[in-house]
Amino acid sequence: MRLRRAAVIGGGVGGLAAAIGMRRHGWAVDVFERSAALPDVGTGLGIWPDAVAALDRVGLGDAARRVGRRQEDGVVRKPDGTVIGTIPASSVHLLTRPALLGVLAGALPDGVVRFGTPVGLADCAGYDVVVGADGIHSAVRGELFDASVRPSGAVGWRGTVDVPVDAGGETWGRGGKFGLTPQADGRTNWYAMGSDLSRFADWHDPIPRVLASATDVLRHELLFLSPLPSYTSGRVALLGDAAHAMTPDLGQGACQAIIDGVVLAECLAGDDVDAGLRAYDSKRRRVTQRLAARSLQLNRLARMRRFTGVRDAGLRVALAFAG
Repeated sequence: MRLRRAAVIGGGVGGLAAAIGMRRHGWAVDVFERSAALPDVGTGLGIWPDAVAALDRVGLGDAARRVGRRQEDGVVRKPDGTVIGTIPASSVHLLTRPALLGVLAGALPDGVVRFGTPVGLADCAGYDVVVGADGIHSAVRGELFDASVRPSGAVGWRGTVDVPVDAGGETWGRGGKFGLTPQADGRTNWYAMGSDLSRFADWHDPIPRVLASATDVLRHELLFLSPLPSYTSGRVALLGDAAHAMTPDLGQGACQAIIDGVVLAECLAGDDVDAGLRAYDSKRRRVTQRLAARSLQLNRLARMRRFTGVRDAGLRVALAFAG
């Protein structure tokens, strides 16, 4: 029987997860990554139980647990420190992006990932399946669908500081929010959403101390992708941000990319590739598009400038129900 071959365009979280899973199901896989190497710096990623379970299915759950840190429940507060509610996060593992990518890349033999090698669909004509895992500005998606990311209207800020905090959480005010996630080494990841950082300077401790210590601050416009009609076209499948780029408000981007990659590989385990691609689209498109819609709704709630008391009361109820 002829060995089936797959090209994965993009060596990020979802692309590597797909490559690992497909190799486990008998595929020969080449991963083409335009960057010269894996990143050695990056902020933390919360990996929720369903994504850890997906890593378990490709034999990497324990490795991810070892390099990560189990989170404590977080707290949502008002700018003066008043508690709104508790974020149930004790089942979440925090990994830095470099650590997660290291676990994934370490599961592939040397030479599978071809760094410094940008390719397009035309370069992959000889493969049985092509996986578009090339991120939020996906060139593969652009060749298949008339769809591009749109601005949410929000600006995001993030970084990492040498300021230990006891517990993570978020603070919601008028028109923005500020979040903290402690790392295992005493450092803290922080993120904010608002027009500028000065607006958070008089919020409750430790936010001013974090901002005073912040260097190498990243600023980015928060984007989202309108729902695609399909995650597949012919023998091409999209996954991760290429398929369902969402605002970061649910913290699900990396998680859903992992699950996409593992599910795609499982769907392609059988002999009928076309049926497998249809199954992947059926299993992943609606659930991820629902998450993307919820994330955008949460983004808009966090940016409310009026009726924040009503918003916070609703948030308190939602958090109580989630717990």
